[in-house]
Amino acid sequence: MSGLGKRETLTGQLVKAVADRIMSGHYKRGERLPTEQDMIGEFNVSRTVVREAIANLKAKGLVHTQQGIGAFVLKEIPAAPFRIEEDNLELVEEIIGVMELRISIELEAAALAALRRDDSDLDRIKTALDLMNEAIERDESSIHADLEFHRAIASATKNRHFLSMFNYLGELLIPRTRLQTHRLNGLPQREYLERVNREHDQIYQSIKAQDVEGARAAMRLHLGSSRDRLRSNASHSDKKPQ
Repeated sequence: MSGLGKRETLTGQLVKAVADRIMSGHYKRGERLPTEQDMIGEFNVSRTVVREAIANLKAKGLVHTQQGIGAFVLKEIPAAPFRIEEDNLELVEEIIGVMELRISIELEAAALAALRRDDSDLDRIKTALDLMNEAIERDESSIHADLEFHRAIASATKNRHFLSMFNYLGELLIPRTRLQTHRLNGLPQREYLERVNREHDQIYQSIKAQDVEGARAAMRLHLGSSRDRLRSNASHSDKKPQ
């Protein structure tokens, strides 16, 4: 493997690389990790970075160390609860990765909402849509209404797990992706937000009509366009979002 890049700390990158190898089985349970010198050579990092990474992996419950011998993968690795490191969302590629997860969930949520929604769900979705339009007209932030729009769709699935997952992913991502895609889109803010809300309206109309495939397609267009703009930017820049 070539040397590590510069988008996050070298220690963080080394921790991720070794942890990925542990979880994939490349480094087997109970197996000794490569020596410090081997890691220095493979990853092109300093001894300090290697030692910091091993300490981090030990704190995460992935390895243990034996003085004078080295670091070993634990034979029993406890299952960790699902968690996204919020600090990592300063990196465009991390936002894209979590967006891909969110897209896969919200496409199905839109389809189920179209199938299962009742009048109260439609009222809640439409209210959020109207609040976004009003905020745009007043040149105010519509992020809260945006969150409520997607939350109402998740609620309309009648599956509490969709709502729980959206409450976690949506509140992490919507403010960040809204900021980044507005910057990348090259449109005046109001024009950009009006376009976003037209996409929201297409989703609402499909759910109202109980058009399952239409709702799924409208959500794909809405979230996919933001992801694609971020992905295009990431392929041309090594800079963190400002």
